[in-house]
Amino acid sequence: MTTARPPIAMLAELTHRCPLSCPYCSNPIEMARQETELATQDWARVFAEAADLGVLQLHLSGGEPATRRDLETLVRAAREAGLYTNLITSGIGLTERRLDALDQAGLDHVQLSLQGTTPEMADEIGGYRGGFKRKMQVAEWIGAIGFPLTLNAVLHRRNLHQLPRAIEMAVEMGARRIEVATVQFHGWALKNRDALMPTREQAAEATRIVQEARLRLKGTLVIDYVPADYHSDYPKRCMGGWGSTGLNVTPDGQVLPCHAAQTIPHLSFDNVRDKPLSEIWYEGAAFNAYRGTDWMPEPCASCERKTVDFGGCRCQAMALAGDPAATDPVCIKSPHHVDLQARAEAHAAADGAALVYRAAPGKAPEPAE
Repeated sequence: MTTARPPIAMLAELTHRCPLSCPYCSNPIEMARQETELATQDWARVFAEAADLGVLQLHLSGGEPATRRDLETLVRAAREAGLYTNLITSGIGLTERRLDALDQAGLDHVQLSLQGTTPEMADEIGGYRGGFKRKMQVAEWIGAIGFPLTLNAVLHRRNLHQLPRAIEMAVEMGARRIEVATVQFHGWALKNRDALMPTREQAAEATRIVQEARLRLKGTLVIDYVPADYHSDYPKRCMGGWGSTGLNVTPDGQVLPCHAAQTIPHLSFDNVRDKPLSEIWYEGAAFNAYRGTDWMPEPCASCERKTVDFGGCRCQAMALAGDPAATDPVCIKSPHHVDLQARAEAHAAADGAALVYRAAPGKAPEPAE
């Protein structure tokens, strides 16, 4: 078993409930229902265990975390545990009064999602009428209170042309950072590859725009960039390496090495209701399955990049090659790479493909007008 260092970050998926119906949602096909969600006291205990384990940063996510009525209490518990708290939100469900309460509870940072830079695009992608207008109001409140802000723009074939405006909006909002995230096809998003896959030309143009903006806005705005996987020659270093820097806790308490790990059928996941977080991190079978490099087959085992990208994404290897131990097909050294490139071109050429909206547990999609 590979010796692991303590994690530095934890993603707490407080709920899978969400007012939006985004077709690129990476949450699992079968989402946790409200009645299975961890209670307030359970999350507070997990936050304390995370801090004791070495976690420094806590990302409060979902679904939409604002659907939890105890969100302010949870933020306070995290602050008392000594964790830096980042709220990842669509903005829907947040009011000025509630943001003030979150500020008083000790919230450190807000990460606001952006589905498009116009009401028409944002409301169509989010499947929520009036969502863009409400989001812009929330952004104003965030600025007035003084929360550090990251804008999270998920881009795909339908809205990649709006990237320059998204960067402008981040500057106008006073954001310190923008995450330019080309859609990653996990979970529900796999159903929408024909509708959302960017073209190779779009992917190259996005890279050019990001590189130019980084030079132009150096010292003003930090730009994190997640390029289009299917059009790349090498995979990203997923999660900084499996079981090396971070962990996810699902709404019902399962602890995952990464957001999409449940798509790997042979893995079993421990639950914080049954075991301490430290035991799960160091001894859990799922965390040790692909930790380090000893598990790697060829060509990864002898590759000079094996400690650069750690073989890429295990969940992507499962989805595209049918084997989570395979080299990520994004890698040019994978025997599946040529096939992936052909499939990407086919998906990108599927003009007119309809968006397949998703519904959170207990909610029907609300198509935009």
